[in-house]
Amino acid sequence: MSLTTAQEALKIILDTSEDFGTEEVKFLKSLGRTLKEDILADRDFPPFNRISMDGIAISSEAFNKGQRSFKIEGVQAAGSKQLTMQNPANCIEAMTGAVLPKNTDIVIQYELLDIKDGVATVNLEAIKSSQNVHLKGLDRKKGDILIPKNTLISPAEIGVFATVGKMTVKVAKQPKVMIISTGNELVGVCDTPEEHQIRRSNVYTLVSLLEKLNIHAETAHITDDKELLLTKINSFLNDFDVLLFSGAVSKGKFDFIPEVLDELGVDKLFHRVKQRPGKPFWFGKKDHKTIFAFPGNPVSTFASCLKYFYPWYYKSVGINYENKNQAILAEDYFFKPDLTYFLQVKVTKEDGKVFATPITGRGSADLANLVDSDAFLELPDDRSNFTKGEVFPLITYR
Repeated sequence: MSLTTAQEALKIILDTSEDFGTEEVKFLKSLGRTLKEDILADRDFPPFNRISMDGIAISSEAFNKGQRSFKIEGVQAAGSKQLTMQNPANCIEAMTGAVLPKNTDIVIQYELLDIKDGVATVNLEAIKSSQNVHLKGLDRKKGDILIPKNTLISPAEIGVFATVGKMTVKVAKQPKVMIISTGNELVGVCDTPEEHQIRRSNVYTLVSLLEKLNIHAETAHITDDKELLLTKINSFLNDFDVLLFSGAVSKGKFDFIPEVLDELGVDKLFHRVKQRPGKPFWFGKKDHKTIFAFPGNPVSTFASCLKYFYPWYYKSVGINYENKNQAILAEDYFFKPDLTYFLQVKVTKEDGKVFATPITGRGSADLANLVDSDAFLELPDDRSNFTKGEVFPLITYR
């Protein structure tokens, strides 16, 4: 049976994206979520002619007639109601952020003034229209779209929500995800493993990868018992939108997951991808439930989640995501198998360029080697020799 290429696998996965609906959340709880409504300006931005430098507000007409000394008539403070200058030959001291007083149209900063006995003398021979004044509505008009829907919410968006008085915002609902490990060789993190056992780690790697997407996944462990697997997985299919498996998808005697999923009516869309690590990767759907079954080796699980689950999630919540990260191979590299290779690399930056240096590991089971790396460099499957200076896609995780 021919293998699915990495490119074909990603396309199949993206074609099965899901819409999980929307919900309203408090704006301070929306960081990292996907906005599902346009945010409009509730008034002009700025909402008044705003002073942008501390100084004096004057009439440009008086200045243009040759006047350079102005009696101070009052002080316009930020947050105070707009003053009206009574005498066009006078000035009003004006503070940054305050509204421009009536009958004035420019501000001259303190650095260009001499003030003595209540009179400000300007040391300037030319002025500009609306000098040091941020005009009302210059940035946005009332009703303008400030943030379009399907924006990934960052601290910048949080500030805009506050500015327009949006106490709650509509965001994409997160999928309900169950992360499942299998295998009799796995014990809990707090347990002391026997010589033939190892602690569960892949599920927590996946939990952390999903936490970066603000998805709070649940976890479960099932031993290599087919009937138990059938019962448990059937329950999870009813209760969750996404199942992420780690392990039991290869050709071992106790690798029951593909068989169990088939018996539960899950439609297999592919099994085995032309890649390393992660060749036994299985993917399928049942109604609106999505199943990612990653190989059990730690690096396989890690790379596959970044390569496939992340783009699927972004498309599902409406973000037009495309990995445009690239890096320059820092040294020659040779990889013989006819497979897409996710090469672990250390990333450095020099003169604005991104370089990827291969980090030698001991295969897809070498979990500790991930700590020494920053990313995966995606090498194509149609060649074996990769030359220093060539540019390839980069999948980062730091």
